Amino acid sequence: MSAPQVLRGVGVSPGRRAAVVARMPDPVPAPSDRPLPFDADREAAAATIDAASARVQADLERASAATSGTVSDILGVTAAMAADPTLVQGARRLVVDDGESPARAVWDTAGEIAERLRSLGGDLAERARDVADVRDRIVAVLTDAPVPGIPVREEPSVLVAHDLAPADAALLDPEVVVALVTSGGGPTSHTAILARSLGIPCVVATRGADDLADGELVAVDGATGEVVRDPDEAAVARANRVVDRPTTLRSPGATSDGHPVELLANVGDPSGASAAARAGAQGVGLFRTEFCFLGRTSAPGIDEQVSAYRTVLAAFAGRKVVVRTLDAGADKPLPFVTAPHEPNPALGVRGLRTAAVHPQVLEDQLAAIAQAAAAESAEVWVMAPMVATPDEAEAFVARCAEHGLATAGVMVEVPAAALRARHVLAHAAFASIGTNDLTQYALAADRELAGVAELSTPWQPAVLDLVDATCRGGGANARPVGVCGEAAADPALATVLVGLGVSSLSMTPRALVDVGAVLAATSLDECRALAALALAQPTATAARDAVRARLPVLEELGL
Repeated sequence: MSAPQVLRGVGVSPGRRAAVVARMPDPVPAPSDRPLPFDADREAAAATIDAASARVQADLERASAATSGTVSDILGVTAAMAADPTLVQGARRLVVDDGESPARAVWDTAGEIAERLRSLGGDLAERARDVADVRDRIVAVLTDAPVPGIPVREEPSVLVAHDLAPADAALLDPEVVVALVTSGGGPTSHTAILARSLGIPCVVATRGADDLADGELVAVDGATGEVVRDPDEAAVARANRVVDRPTTLRSPGATSDGHPVELLANVGDPSGASAAARAGAQGVGLFRTEFCFLGRTSAPGIDEQVSAYRTVLAAFAGRKVVVRTLDAGADKPLPFVTAPHEPNPALGVRGLRTAAVHPQVLEDQLAAIAQAAAAESAEVWVMAPMVATPDEAEAFVARCAEHGLATAGVMVEVPAAALRARHVLAHAAFASIGTNDLTQYALAADRELAGVAELSTPWQPAVLDLVDATCRGGGANARPVGVCGEAAADPALATVLVGLGVSSLSMTPRALVDVGAVLAATSLDECRALAALALAQPTATAARDAVRARLPVLEELGL
């Protein structure tokens, strides 16, 4: 009997499951380029685009209203894109001026918008997938075709696709979709992030995934990135073994010998804070404040920000909340702080750099954070994104001090900040490593691109070297160093990070229990040995495999 075929990709959400394949349906085909009849009422034809756009927007807004947190945000953004004047008015012009059919006009206009986004590269390139999703939905309405979406199955299945549109990924049901395999995407794509938040095992950038047939049996390992075709009974039983463990974190994070490790949550809005508190997070290690600023033409006022921030702080009374100041730019362009046409936004004016041109936005935000902190009992820390040099850190800390914010730190996402952490942390009270961007910049690999997904992993020894350098810089100044990137949610990698000197891990709330359980089974000396082992390996795969082989608790927990 021949050995089962094993497909390999990048594991982005740990866990194992076996089930039959459910393939995403074929995309909506390109409409005919046949023009409207000569005597057609072009205005009436153009009006159907308005109606179709409004219907798609309404459907997505209803779905957004029925959900919360990140899922609701993603659906809301997609709904807004369905009514984007650039798309709708551009398509209308092609109908009225050139006589294109409404469906073809939407198709062509969306294609131009998507191509412009792809040409920008970086995080903005992923928005092209959003545009294509909205295009397909509007075209489906205009042509009376089925609206795109996740296939409905009565039995649990492994969803297989090239990639998922954010609106589809946001509606994944873990009871129905027990694992996810894509041939495209990257470790920090919407698909990967939502799979982690839902606890769905997921493998992206999987070579051979497009050959998987609807209905065939596969076993998926979201940690190792392996997808086994036609697995035997033993492999299926191993993948589907039920491990009984709590759904909330019941005790503070610590190694088996009692070394404390704060287990915190990443939060993007007030509803996310409530979910994190219910999951047992010890605090918030990354409070993203962009939700107050997105979708606006001007910055929110101080009072509005205070109200929003207090809601999050109130959910963690008496506990630490690390507030990140506005991280505009790259995939989050805002007209009131970012330039409209940067050739490479990921390397442009983003994060703290925007304050040099628009200082009042940062001043108002710091004032709002200070007022919210004074009104609540949470222990508020504040940090700036995209700090690269010691003088940037010094200037930010000084501005925070002017507002009475005594615990001011920096995110370490730029390799320069990691390499010079000793000098950066001579000024900053703490550092929080954003492993998503740090990996992207260290490996020169777009974190959203499937073609370089194997490079875009924090298991890369070079990235671990940068984490080590940051921790050494923290140690030289007696400053704590945390991790708030997606790396913190990997239970195996968490042991390495602790061994390197990381004192807190901030992650999606769903990962808290698994990370806590693996740390509780591993001593600090073992963590340090695993860190040394990982650093000694030549490749990311070798580092991951060597560490996992020394952690039997992963098998016990089905991770």
